[in-house]
Amino acid sequence: MDVKLRAYKKEFDYSYAIGVFPTLELLDARPEQVLQVLLSSQAGTNAGVAKIQRICAERNIPVEIADRAISRLSHSEKNYAIGILHKYEALLRPADNHLALVNPSDTGNLGTVIRAMLGFGLADLAVIRPAVDAFDPKVIRASMGAVFRIRFQYFDDFTAYNRQFGHHLYPFMTDGQAVLGEVAFAEPFTLVFGNESAGLPAEFHQLGTSVRIPQTAQVDSLNLAVSVGIALYQAAQQRPGLAAGA
Repeated sequence: MDVKLRAYKKEFDYSYAIGVFPTLELLDARPEQVLQVLLSSQAGTNAGVAKIQRICAERNIPVEIADRAISRLSHSEKNYAIGILHKYEALLRPADNHLALVNPSDTGNLGTVIRAMLGFGLADLAVIRPAVDAFDPKVIRASMGAVFRIRFQYFDDFTAYNRQFGHHLYPFMTDGQAVLGEVAFAEPFTLVFGNESAGLPAEFHQLGTSVRIPQTAQVDSLNLAVSVGIALYQAAQQRPGLAAGA
């Protein structure tokens, strides 16, 4: 594959894992997708970079010292590594629990949500278009490479997702019918969240059991990533292995 080292665009067939830790996560979780690794000559004795070099040598992954490219692509001279990856499909597992994000628009939020998913034992993410690109390097960086350890799939609308999987639905809404903490999640379930600014449309009340997170009146709503983290934690408490820290 001919990779031109240019600022990332959604239409590219490849993307970048910027930073030592995201690159290590890429090499560990998706080594077959790695096209090349760029390293900084300034890395010195950085332990992470040394580990990257060992893994690449073992797997015959091309490595190049490329200070200018790293600076240009990451907009920083403090990054020591960039992993270049070929984009891939990772279809959702029908029998597993899911998280669904309807029209997420912020790269930082999406990356943080993905990392929280991994922390609380969910590995399947449905994303409803229009939506931010999960392969955007900003998402990869915000997730600290956790995106390489989950499955994510895009759908043109929520109906298409629901028709394919038919999970028990739990839309999270500020005026949800049930209070989180009193809901028994029936598996396989899908926790559904809306856009950062608008939330979910009113019609989602008719889909499954709508849920609200108790909060004070001092704010109109919680940040998307915070809300998802709270919901994931609560759902994890109903799963003995996760609740025990397994």
